[in-house]
Formats: sequence, structure tokens, C-alpha cells
Amino acid sequence: MASKLSSLKDLFIHELQDLYSAEKQLEKALPLVMEKASDSKLKAAFKAHIKETEEQIQRLDKCFEILGEKAGGEKCKAMEGLIKEANSFMEEDAEASVMDAGLIACAQRVEHYEIAGYGTVCTYAKFLGETEVLNLLQETLSEEKKTDEKLTFLAESTINKKAE
Repeated sequence: MASKLSSLKDLFIHELQDLYSAEKQLEKALPLVMEKASDSKLKAAFKAHIKETEEQIQRLDKCFEILGEKAGGEKCKAMEGLIKEANSFMEEDAEASVMDAGLIACAQRVEHYEIAGYGTVCTYAKFLGETEVLNLLQETLSEEKKTDEKLTFLAESTINKKAE
């Protein structure tokens, strides 16, 4: 049974645990996505995001430590669904360049979900006066936005043209 959420702090912890689960799931899924990519720049972008995701998990661990809370507890069903959708797409019989374009689409869905989640917890941290936690979360939010921009650049500059 789920725990009762009776305050914004409870909701804040709940959302952080959801993001932690999302990042842990993504950490396992990204290597498979990287292997499926054929474009060298896209592979490099996924490889960089694997390392970044590991750092983001460490940052969340630090947030939980600061807050005196445990990291686990929630299962991010949204990330589970996004990964399931990406796995299903990766089974498609697609030309390499078309696969790359589709992988970007899958990855950007994930990034947009993470941007929404981190934006929300940043707002909660600010409201709750959790400045140290807010700084850590803003660093991750900034990275997620940069990853999304990098994926857009790759799609618009080369990959979508190759897939055409």
C-alpha cells in the first residue's frame, strides 16, 4: 500500500523517489539504445548521457542524504512505459538512419519527461527552502535540457536528412 502524502514535503520526497527510479531504469536501458544507434555522433551522445545519468543518480543520492530520506520506494511507471515503447521500436525492421531518427524521438520523450519531473521538484525544493537540494536538482535539470537540445541538433543537422 502506498504511503499517505499529507504535506508538500511528503509529495516532494515521493516525486524524488519517482525520479530516482526513472534514472535507475534509464541507466540500464541506455546502453542498449547506444548499441542500436548507427550514427557515430548519436552513439557518442548516448554514451555521454550514460555517464551523466550515473552522476545524476549520485546527485539524487546526495539529495536524499541531505533530506534524511531513503532513495527507494517508488517505481516510475512512466519511465517503465517509455522504455518499453523504445524497446518495441528497436525491434522494428528499419533502415539504420531511420532507426537513428526514431531513437532520437524515443530519447526526447524520455528527456521531456525528466525535464518536467525535475522542474517540478525544483519548484518544491525552492518553496520548502531546501537550497542545497535545489542546487543539485537544478544542475540535473540543466543537463537534461542540454541533452534534449543536443538531440534536436543531431536530428536537424544530419540524422533526419539521412533518414529522408
